[in-house]
Amino acid sequence: MNILLAEDEATLGELVVYMLKKKAGYKVEWVLDGEDAYYYAASSHYDVIIMDWMMPNATGVDVCRKLRKQGYSGAILMLTAKDTVQDRIEGLDSGADDYLIKPFEIDELLARLRALSRRNYAPILEEEVMIQELVLNRMSNTVRLGSDYVQLSPREFQLFDLLVQNKGQVIPREVILERIWGFDSDVALKTIDATIKLIRKKLQLFSKQDLLHSIRGVGYKVD
Repeated sequence: MNILLAEDEATLGELVVYMLKKKAGYKVEWVLDGEDAYYYAASSHYDVIIMDWMMPNATGVDVCRKLRKQGYSGAILMLTAKDTVQDRIEGLDSGADDYLIKPFEIDELLARLRALSRRNYAPILEEEVMIQELVLNRMSNTVRLGSDYVQLSPREFQLFDLLVQNKGQVIPREVILERIWGFDSDVALKTIDATIKLIRKKLQLFSKQDLLHSIRGVGYKVD
């Protein structure tokens, strides 16, 4: 199971990450504030997002509402110390699928995650997707215009596809690094820049290298 944990309390976050990995063998990515939680959730698919209610920059409720408003369909489990009926209603109405009150037992968290994962939230990605006149083929890792095509490496295609899936949205370089190379990777951020250059060079065949935009100091986007 692929989990995003959004929790600003360091001790609790470290414990949850450790237990989810050790006891359940889940893949876990951990962010410490609401802004990062939104960027990560919007730029990738997770089986479940564990979202703390109170976080800096944006609350879990704010992030839930924003994601749901933009069509996010993944499972979200809200963590909070708020335990009144009205609090639960507010959390669920914001778009959370389940609600767990702190402090909690890790076994209960695992049971709720299993229950949420049994629901089919996974988005169905089409084999081919268009961006302007270009056709991206996810089976062959190619980009085609008419009868002309270029072959992208797996990393190049994953990065380009990530940007295409989030067309018009700036994806921070740190998020790209996590999504494409992985949380535990020791790859430097400059590797992203080098990969973008390679993609642009290949897109020159179609005079479409200007699809990729660099946002200085932040990341990249596709228009």
